[in-house]
Amino acid sequence: MSAAKDFPRPGKRLSDADRASMVRVDQAGEFGAVRIYRGQLAVMGDRHPYGRLIAGMAAQEERHRAAFDAMIARRGVRPTILSPFWHVAGFALGAVTAAMGPKAAMACTAAVETEIDKHYADQLEALGEEDPELSTAIADFQAEEVEHREAAIAHGAEQAPAYPLLSGAIRLGCRAAIALSKRI
Repeated sequence: MSAAKDFPRPGKRLSDADRASMVRVDQAGEFGAVRIYRGQLAVMGDRHPYGRLIAGMAAQEERHRAAFDAMIARRGVRPTILSPFWHVAGFALGAVTAAMGPKAAMACTAAVETEIDKHYADQLEALGEEDPELSTAIADFQAEEVEHREAAIAHGAEQAPAYPLLSGAIRLGCRAAIALSKRI
């Protein structure tokens, strides 16, 4: 989805509802990311060579989620009612890809972070200078998401079985989750 479809074009002020939607979907996404990494660690364990890498990424996602949780509370934003679904779906995605092997787990991370990078870039374009608190958080977290994607690729994501199919399916799921969490 492009920024033009989801938010007013740059130069037009965002409504309170637009900014609330951004915070809601970002909090849901970070919650989902935490659950994905928990699912991966539940299968791979902390003794796997990638365990420390995954745990480090999970800790960053936990920090992102906590920041958006606080923003939701401060701004009075209604969180998505889909959180119970993302709780299960995120964990399942992490566990299934980890069960497929460490490269599939890395493929999952690369796919998710590719979509999140694009999503955050669209939000930053729509926000402009309008909401410095939100823009700063998004820009900081986007940089870490890009690091996660690069680490996943460096650790064999693209060598996962059926990588193009796996990556495409996960990316499509991410786009659907983003669209649903904006509104529901």
